[in-house]
Amino acid sequence: MSIFGTMKTAVSGMNAQANRLGTVGDNIANSNTTAYKKVTTAFSSFVLPSTSGTYNSGGVQTSVVNSISQQGALVSTSSTTDLAISGDGFFYVQDPTGAKYYTRNGSFTIQQSDGNKSTLINSAGFTLLAAPNAAAAGDPGQYQPILVEADKLTKVASTSASVNANFKNSAAIGDSFTSTVSFYEANYGEKGIFTVTYTKDSDADPSTTPPTGAIWKAKITSDIPLTKPAYDPEVAAGGDVDELTIEFDPVTNKIKSITNQAGTISTDQTVSIGGIAATGENAIKFDMTKVTELASDSFSKIAADGSASSSLEDVRVDKDGTVYAVYANGTKKQLGVVGLATFASPDQLEVSTGNVYSATSGSGNATFGIPQQAGVGTIISGSLEASNVDLANELTEMIEAQRTYTANSKVFQTGADILDVLVNLKR
Repeated sequence: MSIFGTMKTAVSGMNAQANRLGTVGDNIANSNTTAYKKVTTAFSSFVLPSTSGTYNSGGVQTSVVNSISQQGALVSTSSTTDLAISGDGFFYVQDPTGAKYYTRNGSFTIQQSDGNKSTLINSAGFTLLAAPNAAAAGDPGQYQPILVEADKLTKVASTSASVNANFKNSAAIGDSFTSTVSFYEANYGEKGIFTVTYTKDSDADPSTTPPTGAIWKAKITSDIPLTKPAYDPEVAAGGDVDELTIEFDPVTNKIKSITNQAGTISTDQTVSIGGIAATGENAIKFDMTKVTELASDSFSKIAADGSASSSLEDVRVDKDGTVYAVYANGTKKQLGVVGLATFASPDQLEVSTGNVYSATSGSGNATFGIPQQAGVGTIISGSLEASNVDLANELTEMIEAQRTYTANSKVFQTGADILDVLVNLKR
């Protein structure tokens, strides 16, 4: 073999150790980067054909090995928008140009993006994408930035109420009692009070076939004007909202049917109130499954949902990926579902600046799923995934790379010295 081949082999050895030192340098530099995955240098021999009695040294080749699939430690933080993934999966994100990537860097904060609307953006500048609901979580085409109206007050109109009541079975025709319930209208979120006046209209008649139950009327009035489409005509303050006709079953002592002012008859012990058009924005569904007709005194307790206008207090993400805006009054509004992307071979993903990844033929295509389902990790709010770099190991690698590089340089230097001897033979 020629001396030039020996020197070439030494150069390949130095280049290989330089690559190794490069990966070590990246690992050490990113040892505190959220969810950074260490890279290592793999060596393989490069062999040249040799003949009997003559050896041709080849050299060494290197390739970079990613450890994307290796979990980093989870570190607790004080921010509910810091998200870590325990198990398999990647967040679906986009850069400012709209290009889509995958990442495990969950250091998201609420940042203003358009007027008073804000989005969740991580420390590398990538915007978190989410599906509108759990049913759409498997379709990446439906993923959009999570919009948080940080400066906007929100209201939650009342849409349902639960009635717990008893109508005394021996009450005389014309006997009445009242109950009140607070509610929030849909137009401005104004708080109002419904007054429900129950009046017995007729007694039960066991002689009929089938037996006829007692009938009560429930007149509902509002202390505030209601102008949304549920009311025709519109309800003025103190005006009638609806009137229910309640018929009891004399056998079960439960409600047999309810008829509202619009003429809608309900036999499942629930009814929507709201005047002639009981399906508009201010219509409220009364659940009367707990109403009875027994010998006890008459009473009625009603509780309605809804809340007054309130400012945004926090954004939270559940383990199943559901994102909520939490308001100062304790109400929550669902903003979307953060699905996670999984790959058959995540270590084969292409790495890009910002600790993000792209799919390759080696990694396979992304499969999206809801966190905590089979094969998909769990989202941990208030935590971040640390780098999986072991500093002690990297320092050891650095020392080994330095020594091996020096040894290869000695081979090259020795080859150069021999070459000098050959050159000087001619003199």
